[in-house]
Amino acid sequence: MTTLSPENSLSARWSASFILVKRKPPIDKTEWDGFFDENGLLAKSRDFICVNILERGLHPFVRTEAWKFLTGYYSWQSSQDERLTVDSTRRKNYEALCEMYEKIQPLLENLHRNFMETRTTIAYDIQKLYDKDPLGNVLIDKKRLEKILLLSYVCNTQAEYQQGFHEMVMLFQLMVEYDHETFWLFQFFLQKTEHSCVINIGVGKNLDKLNTLINFLDPMFAEHLRGKGAGTVQSLFPWFCLCFQRAFKSFDDVWRLWEVLLTGKPCRNFQVLVAYSMLQMVREQVLQESMTSNDILLACNSLIDLDADVLISAACLVYAELIQKDVPQPLKDFFL
Repeated sequence: MTTLSPENSLSARWSASFILVKRKPPIDKTEWDGFFDENGLLAKSRDFICVNILERGLHPFVRTEAWKFLTGYYSWQSSQDERLTVDSTRRKNYEALCEMYEKIQPLLENLHRNFMETRTTIAYDIQKLYDKDPLGNVLIDKKRLEKILLLSYVCNTQAEYQQGFHEMVMLFQLMVEYDHETFWLFQFFLQKTEHSCVINIGVGKNLDKLNTLINFLDPMFAEHLRGKGAGTVQSLFPWFCLCFQRAFKSFDDVWRLWEVLLTGKPCRNFQVLVAYSMLQMVREQVLQESMTSNDILLACNSLIDLDADVLISAACLVYAELIQKDVPQPLKDFFL
């Protein structure tokens, strides 16, 4: 067991204060522009900006540019001119990948059965997407989305296509204007979040640490989950695979949580604290009704239309509680 440092105790008090203070307005375009000097170089610290994003969020007019910094698409040390060059390079690289894909597509179709199966799966998933707003206006271009997903599958050997990626990439397409931005932001998002939503890389690790966290912070609940609720935690993988996308009432709420995950504040792997906080929402019902795993999953799946700020606040409070305790080394290594 190890006790966390005084610096982390300060972080705990800061996290607790975040719960109690009403959120200020999100960072708007005027304030965002004020973070940079006349050459477009950062005039504020990266840490200052990330803490403000955690506490306040981003105005929609700022989100696209800010996410390019948060994901690593842009360097925090870059100037305005350097960012223009990066944009041009990313566009050219994307076009080169598209040309490569067109050339090798016949080979993939003839020699790789997995490619044909994955292409069919992607097409089927995209067809199921509801692509209109409440007024009936078309939100996305499904053909462009399909192309980006296929290209991502062919080019990203670490993160093979999995069901749910179509919903995630759709949100990137809604945020930006050009296909090369959608493609690269999604790739950088996966890297920045340590592939935490990828089944064969990060999801299992998240579930294991969620189980460890429940055992450490809530032994009574953990005992029930080992007994009548056996298997519940491992069945919560869709939360991580979709990065909690289906739990929220709006796309803005999803973006709000995702940009917090990208800041790395208040800690690494914040998504596990988010999942723990969601489980706590059903805890009393589970224990009072002595629910079995199937009923617990039904209760968890009913957690929809959540408010991102409320959930982020709850997860920050869990973090504040966690780092005031004598934390086991595996949890300390995972979160800090």
